[in-house]
Amino acid sequence: MSSKIVIITGGGRGLGKSAALQAAGQGIDVILTWQSRRDEAEAVAGTIRAMGRKAVALPLDVSDIRTFATFADEVRAALAGHWGRETFDFLVNNAGIGIHVPFADTTEEQFDRLMNIHLKGVFFLTQHLLPLIADQGRIVNVATGLTRFALPGYSAYAMMKGGIEVLTRYLARELGERGIAVNTVAPGAIETDFGGGAVRDNAAINQYIASQTALGRAGQPDDIGGVVAALLTEDTRWINAQRIEASGGMFI
Repeated sequence: MSSKIVIITGGGRGLGKSAALQAAGQGIDVILTWQSRRDEAEAVAGTIRAMGRKAVALPLDVSDIRTFATFADEVRAALAGHWGRETFDFLVNNAGIGIHVPFADTTEEQFDRLMNIHLKGVFFLTQHLLPLIADQGRIVNVATGLTRFALPGYSAYAMMKGGIEVLTRYLARELGERGIAVNTVAPGAIETDFGGGAVRDNAAINQYIASQTALGRAGQPDDIGGVVAALLTEDTRWINAQRIEASGGMFI
């Protein structure tokens, strides 16, 4: 029986890195993408190979739809060359950026950048890769707790992620005939370099997050990577069209 294969966008750092390593720990091979830090992605791929799994790192700018057809061709080549296959099993739409700016000050350029990465990019990348996803596969879209609770400065970002949560339900409905389950994971505040690393590096912000979280601390990347990896297992095959918040109980 051949190994399962997952594509994780932005798999070289933060939540994507954790998801890649935890998926590999469950016996899943990994194709991860990088946009600017090839060294980090290759290091993650090397760690996965040291775990006894196959791993490939491919470049991808999720904001540039014009490159998606070429990326799909590169995925086909990697599948054929490393696995002797024409399909992969799981897609994790994780890559993203954070822009913190009040609604009144948000520029069209900032809005468009967030939309291209978090909404338009996810929509059309998934569309380009859909012929390569095996029947009975999974898609996991990473959203945010900010679609449930509102913190000033994230209106555009959260708006795009809200669109992804709607897209998740539509994909689940339309891809159900192929046995493909589609879910959203919505992280709370996590200690990564996301958004300039504020949650990780700013003690006051970290303390505030902890005080507003039922479990009493800010999240760690592995808190989210484990949830993503769990959604790729057979034990969760009947979970579909769901928004799963992993926030430790923020603002409840």
